[in-house]
Amino acid sequence: MNVALLGIPMDLGAGRRGVDMGPSALRNAGLARALRSLGHTVTDLGDVDVAIPETVDKHAAGGLIFLDPILDACALTRDRLSALGRDTFPVTMGGDHSVSMGTVSGNGQRMGERLGVVWVDAHTDYNTPESSPSGNIHGMPVAHLTGRGDKRLRGLGGDWRLRPEDVVMIGIRSVDARERELLREAGVKVFTMKDVDQLGMTRIHDETQERLSGTASLHVSFDADALDPTVCPGVGTPVPGGLSYREGHLLMELLSESGRVSSLDIVEVNPILDTRNLTAEVMVGMAASLLGQRIL
Repeated sequence: MNVALLGIPMDLGAGRRGVDMGPSALRNAGLARALRSLGHTVTDLGDVDVAIPETVDKHAAGGLIFLDPILDACALTRDRLSALGRDTFPVTMGGDHSVSMGTVSGNGQRMGERLGVVWVDAHTDYNTPESSPSGNIHGMPVAHLTGRGDKRLRGLGGDWRLRPEDVVMIGIRSVDARERELLREAGVKVFTMKDVDQLGMTRIHDETQERLSGTASLHVSFDADALDPTVCPGVGTPVPGGLSYREGHLLMELLSESGRVSSLDIVEVNPILDTRNLTAEVMVGMAASLLGQRIL
């Protein structure tokens, strides 16, 4: 398989600095080497240009922090991905989770069909500018991808739009009050950590595939904070009680066996908050499981 790596070194959407170094951390943890060892042809496309926070105006209309530079970076990401061939598997490296407005839009345009999104995260990221307590855009990408929120961010997909029913969230354990209402209104499928505990990851994967059976392929957007902080300490918004190391790998292995995944995000790796690049190393392992690594 042809795999293309693309970094989006952006921490404009988050409340804490350092996640802009995530792409470098993942490269240093041997992401390309791990995927080549599985037989893939790997090309590193470098990084998308992202504004430095101290050089741009933080404030924007509507209370959205760093709206203009985030919009610019997501548009560049979208364009880089949409120009790739359908036979390429993009692995995009964040950066905070606001980058997914560019990655999902770009991969949707690249595939030209209905795209299912498997959102692996501690948070639902379904706030809008009106509901957000902070104004940080990394808590809003799924809402914008599915047509809610700021007009310019909603428009990143052009004629392509992600349907709310084509999103499944896994590992959720932190949701703002208004987000709950918005998720119910939209009809997004959410598997909380309670569901993981009760149902187990195999059943959750099977129900995810059934839910997304009408889509042509799947995009996996994996936030490192989906995993428990004891597994991935280097994240900006850690929430106790997350996915275990094996639950994360099992989900990636099952998704790989489905043969339906066409692209991957790895986001919210923050080396400043990490221990000896452990989080990046764990996430490299997750990517390897998604792309074919097996125990036997």
